[in-house]
Parts: sequence; C-alpha cells; structure tokens
Amino acid sequence: MFQIVSDGSCDFSDNEVAANNIKVVPFYITFDSEIFHREGVELMRDDFIKRITTDKNLFPKTSQPNPQDYIDAYEPFLKEGKDILSVSISSKLSGSHASAVLAIEMLQDEYPDRKIMLLDSLSASLGQGIILREIIKMREAGLSLEKTMENAKRIVASTSVYFTLETLEYLKKGGRVGPTTAFVGGILGLKPILQVVEGQVSQLDNVRGRKKALELIEEALVEALKGEVDKVSIAIGHILSADDANTLQNAIESALEIKITNPICDVGATIATHTGPGALAFAYCRTYESLAG
Repeated sequence: MFQIVSDGSCDFSDNEVAANNIKVVPFYITFDSEIFHREGVELMRDDFIKRITTDKNLFPKTSQPNPQDYIDAYEPFLKEGKDILSVSISSKLSGSHASAVLAIEMLQDEYPDRKIMLLDSLSASLGQGIILREIIKMREAGLSLEKTMENAKRIVASTSVYFTLETLEYLKKGGRVGPTTAFVGGILGLKPILQVVEGQVSQLDNVRGRKKALELIEEALVEALKGEVDKVSIAIGHILSADDANTLQNAIESALEIKITNPICDVGATIATHTGPGALAFAYCRTYESLAG
C-alpha cells in the first residue's frame, strides 16, 4: 500500500489526517517577514484567525514548503520500502509543487527502487481536499499507485471551485487586485465571485451584497450539478462564515435532493492569508467510481 503525502493547502483537520494515514507538509506564515511559523505546528489556525480579526491592519504572508521539508516528509516512508503519491496545491498558485519536484529529483538516486508520483491538484483548499479524499478511497479499495494516479489526473480535470469574499483587502495586499478596484468595491459593497480555472483564480462577477453573491453561487451550482449528483463529490468551506456555509449546504441539499457527506471545511491559515475572514467556497469533482470504463 502506497503512502499519501499532501502539502498543507488540503485543509484536512488533524483528525482526518490521522484517520487516513496522511502525511502533511505545512506551509509557512509570517506576520513580520522575518519570523516564519509552520501552519499546524508553531501556528494553529485558531490563533491565526484571532490575530487577523483582532488587528485589522495585520496582513500576513505565506511561504511554500522548501525541498528539504519534502525530503524530510518522504524519506521515512522510502526507508520503509513504501512508494508515495504526493499531492500539491496548484503549481500556478504556489511554489510548493516545484519544491516537491526538486525533492523527488534529489531522492531518486538514493532510492532507485521506490516510486514517488507527484500530482498537481490545479486547485487549493477544499478543492484539493476532495481530490485527496478520492485518492484515499482508491487506496482503500486496493488500486495500484499507477492506476490511482491515472484516475486522480482525470478527477483533477473534473474539479471546480467557486468562492466569494467579504473584502478585497487581502487580495489587494497580495497584489491580486489593484488598490482602486479594492477601494471602489468596498465603497459600493461589491462582493466578488471567483473560481479556480486550470489552476488559476479568475473573477466571474461582482455583485452588490453578500446575500446576492450567495444566491448566484447557489443557482449556478444547482444548474451545473443537475443530473450529475450521483457522480460527484461536493464540499463547502469557509473562514468565520459557519452560518453561511450551513445555509448554502442546506439549500444545495434541498435543491438537488442529496446529502453532502464531506464535512464542512474550516479553511486554513495559508488560504486565509490571501482571502481574509468571511470567505465562503464550494467545490465538486467526479468520484473515482464514476470513472469506471
């Protein structure tokens, strides 16, 4: 049985990591550009959220795992004689994937009989998480590393992620929108609706008010998933928006007459650094069972 490794963008809870025998390679977060903390190790999500909500002028930054972080994660399993399937955040959003590539190249000569397959999720957070859950299911079903990787690539291609934000300030600080756009958006109460397309974030729309943004997301998702509900895995995630997340889940379940089995995701500090509190996201992908044939 192969080992599954993921960078911290998957936003799995500690319980889910332990229950599924996943190794997580954390991102780094800094508040002062000098001292870096590993998410989930030196810096817990709740502490991070408390700091950014207490100090409205605090805009932290992230740094990807470095190659040595990946070597430290991979090598114990290689020594045990295990092959590895490693999953990264989109290579177009972070250098985490590139760090993993370098680590694999550095380990190949030392462990020539072992395989490390690296999957670019072309996603992040709960999108990456639902892909990872399908990989876990395939491992539990006894699929080989190669077949799991083949299916996982098809699942990646089927994954869609949509999200809305409470404020554009965090995107502005990260250089993803201009200051004028953020200022005007704040004055007019505009809420962006965004999606992850081919591994990159793109804006679908700007609407006035949170309620309208949630309504449009719900309408679009119900339309997209009609007739496909038995073939997809669905997940909802948020940052300090539990009520909105529950409301959206209930609305989707009612409209599609389904039960969403994935837990509502508490989006972690790495992604929260770029979105801020109030983010609400929805993701879906094909299940591996639906890929048969």
